[in-house]
Amino acid sequence: MIVRKSSRELAKMAAAGEVVAETLAAMRDAVRPGVTTAELDRLAERTIRRRGGIPTFKGYRGFPGSICASPNDMIVHGIPGAYTLADGDVLSVDVGVTLRGFVADSAVTLPIGNVDPERLRLLETCQSSLFAAIEATRVGNHLSDIGHAVQTVVEDAGFSVVRALVGHGVGRSMHEDPQIPNYGPPGRGPELKEGMVFAIEPMITAGSHDIFLDSDDGWSIYTVDGSMAAHFEHTVAITADGPLVLTLGPDGTSVVDRPV
Repeated sequence: MIVRKSSRELAKMAAAGEVVAETLAAMRDAVRPGVTTAELDRLAERTIRRRGGIPTFKGYRGFPGSICASPNDMIVHGIPGAYTLADGDVLSVDVGVTLRGFVADSAVTLPIGNVDPERLRLLETCQSSLFAAIEATRVGNHLSDIGHAVQTVVEDAGFSVVRALVGHGVGRSMHEDPQIPNYGPPGRGPELKEGMVFAIEPMITAGSHDIFLDSDDGWSIYTVDGSMAAHFEHTVAITADGPLVLTLGPDGTSVVDRPV
């Protein structure tokens, strides 16, 4: 069942979203060659707790980090640790914050140092597909219109949509109904209604869409062919006036929305 939120609940989610946006901005300012993902994780937790929030990911089904930090061909769910960022890397940083009982969730893929132009194009395409998906998140559209928007942008650019991973509803819990694939025909699935809130998160690759789970840590998900991956995400509410992004800073902007 898709749980619709009241205007009061959306305001609480937007407050959590501000903390998410602030944390991602801190990540953007901190990433550079020589920094470890463990250092980023500690900075993220300090930032979140300073604002009165709780890192939603930490302890979720046993996940040990406050953020997911996934470099290069790792698509999502990277456990922060000893990995040291190098010039030319790309790094997906995914942040969830719980504040006053509500969750907001957002992700950005950041270029580290001097990045190959084709890797930058991958990031730009993923970012553009997120914007297209948000535009499709309107009253009267259908759930599959979101994924269709992602797929159109990504495949027109010559990249692949990861098909085994999905976006999701979000609210009092990090994962609520529905699941939101990033591909498929338009006009299918539930009709979108005011008060629905989705974590929309395109995950794409420069090669095959096939993936595998690291059996050693049980979390990290990689591309099978070793191709680069990108991941962008916003928490988005459906309102009578159109889509409302809830993971923005107090100035109405986010790292996710700035040019790669």
